[in-house]
Amino acid sequence: MTPDRKTLHPRATSHWEGDHLHTALALAEAGIPVLPLREGKVPFGNCRTCAHGACGGRPHMKSAGTCQCPAVCHGWAAATTDPRVITSPAWAKAWRQAVCVAYHPGGAGLTVVDLDNAAAVAWARENLPATRTVPTTRGEHWLYQGVMRSANAVRPGVDIKSRMAYARWLGPGDGAMADLPPAVRALTVRQETTPARARVVSSSSERATWDRTVETGCRHTERYVRTGLAAGLARVRSHTESGAGSQAFGVAQFLASQHTQCPGPCGLDALGEQIVAAAVSVGVPEAYARRAVTNGLSTKDRAA
Repeated sequence: MTPDRKTLHPRATSHWEGDHLHTALALAEAGIPVLPLREGKVPFGNCRTCAHGACGGRPHMKSAGTCQCPAVCHGWAAATTDPRVITSPAWAKAWRQAVCVAYHPGGAGLTVVDLDNAAAVAWARENLPATRTVPTTRGEHWLYQGVMRSANAVRPGVDIKSRMAYARWLGPGDGAMADLPPAVRALTVRQETTPARARVVSSSSERATWDRTVETGCRHTERYVRTGLAAGLARVRSHTESGAGSQAFGVAQFLASQHTQCPGPCGLDALGEQIVAAAVSVGVPEAYARRAVTNGLSTKDRAA
């Protein structure tokens, strides 16, 4: 069942702001598939049997398998509306460690346009039809009625969460929910067909690692650059189920912003190669990873 505004009204249940398990059960009753998220607001890792795709994956995943693991495995694909699963012993430990509740938008017949900052929200207000909105820490979720392919970094600060994705439950939101418009569907089409922007001109892209002895135009110490890169790569690799592409864009954008005052060259292409490799290592298609990183690195060119 696809939830309507009445179903999701916070006064329809007493648990929206309470215990995560109670929230999950209330959402499941409204027809919204749910799962717990651990520290870092990411899904719980797979059990040993399901680790590294050994089980073949669940039937409804992109790489469809026959896995029926009762644990909270396979990220978004574990989301369910079955209260017997949600309250099962296999999920109990996860709920005790959970920091919040997530849901599978596609399973609820929805698409979430995740706007990660004020600039993205301003863009949406100018270009997308008004719909139900949910405030987030840094931006807003715009909810539309309808299902489509999920994609990260379709434009700066914008992710699409629907099929094969999860979104944090942050409340029912405000406003009437509109049907999924062509303008949102077009975002993923554009991502697939538009060539990546030209590479950032900084140094040879053939090197796989950053070299301070060559990047003589960078004003930062080698330790500063490598520490920031290591932290960024860790963030990308932590998104083993979804969101790694968006993280790659964000990390590239952040690292590039640190070099806007450098005379150059700074070796951003070499840093970018390592970010791409990190994203690919957790399942992001290489072509998409390169587009996301190239777009993120272009921060330096825009600021120049």
